[in-house]
Amino acid sequence: MLRLKTVDRRELSMLAQLRTSILLAGFALLASTAWAQTTTLQGDVKGADGQGVKGAVIDLTRTDIKGHYTVKTDKKGHWLYTGLPAGMYDISCSVNGQVVDKVSGVKSGYGDNPPVNFDMKKMEEAKAATQQANANGQLTEQQQRSMSKEQKEQYEATLKKNQETIKKNKALNDAYNTAKDALTKAQGDTDKAAKVTDYQAAADAFNKAAAMDDKQEAIWAGLGDSEYGLGQAQTGDDRTKAFDAAIDAYKKVLAINPNEAAIYNQMGNIYGAQKKIPEATDMLTKAAQLDPAMAAKAYYNMGANLVNSGNGDQAVDFFQKAIAADPSYADAHYQLGICLMGKAAVDPKTGKITPPAGTADEFQKYLQLKPDGPNAQSSKDMLASLGETVDVKYNAPGAKKKKQ
Repeated sequence: MLRLKTVDRRELSMLAQLRTSILLAGFALLASTAWAQTTTLQGDVKGADGQGVKGAVIDLTRTDIKGHYTVKTDKKGHWLYTGLPAGMYDISCSVNGQVVDKVSGVKSGYGDNPPVNFDMKKMEEAKAATQQANANGQLTEQQQRSMSKEQKEQYEATLKKNQETIKKNKALNDAYNTAKDALTKAQGDTDKAAKVTDYQAAADAFNKAAAMDDKQEAIWAGLGDSEYGLGQAQTGDDRTKAFDAAIDAYKKVLAINPNEAAIYNQMGNIYGAQKKIPEATDMLTKAAQLDPAMAAKAYYNMGANLVNSGNGDQAVDFFQKAIAADPSYADAHYQLGICLMGKAAVDPKTGKITPPAGTADEFQKYLQLKPDGPNAQSSKDMLASLGETVDVKYNAPGAKKKKQ
């Protein structure tokens, strides 16, 4: 006759407490969709006399998402803005409170970016030439006399084409700005139904803009973000359809610029949400390779994807990689500790919990980096369950150490 093993009541209690603690710690992670990319833009401002203009105001307005930055020129007329998020910008130059010139569509990326200069002497010369040539959309008498019939027809055809382009660009800008506003609104919505409505409106407007110009990274990236947000707010087939549309949009970005690390990161997050682990791993690894500064976040997101798909053991390796890339990544230390706790053993005789070596160190490190963080109490509870106490040296930066 088969006899069932009797389990000690205290052992059952200890196992239940451990499982409860781990569940309360929160295995369901949300892979972050935000990333930080900082760059530098600079240039010179020269007056009509050819000399540098001191105190000119340079306004940098981000156009792919909302953002505004301001800097002034130094005594030599040079301006420099560091720590600028990577993106697309419209840059204007103001002197004595008046905007003297503006440059649109400046892309700020990693590495050395071309200087953005403002030369008022050249501006005045160009303005005079343009006014002379295109006053009221008509050729001046002098220009007509100096042109042959063919030259005149060619000029008028070019002028008409330019006017059509201007009209088209206005429609494109209107669609794009409408899409951006809807996307921003959707990201701030707290009501799920409102999110669906606004994300859909953003996606529709981005698709309208893409139909006018399918060579703009910002449009496809915005469409990808809209469809990704729409998928996160939906379930079932609608969620799958939106995620697939987001992947398609992001692929359009990569077809234009195959080195956009942030796009690979987003695609990795989507594949992770769909539990397509091999695809997610490929995308996030690519993001880490293209942008070492993004490596820690990419590896962390991969760990989160694995945890959410029930592969906690595999997640350990990626959280360790995230920590290797950024030792100060507090959340990676915490989640690594949680994964290791999931592998803990309980002695059936004593009820003692024995996790893998280094588990307590991860919770101690989290408390060192984020003593008041959202997972601080959970880290303390985990340490208590292991019979450990909080290391007194792990206090907030600048805080006085507790007495021994």
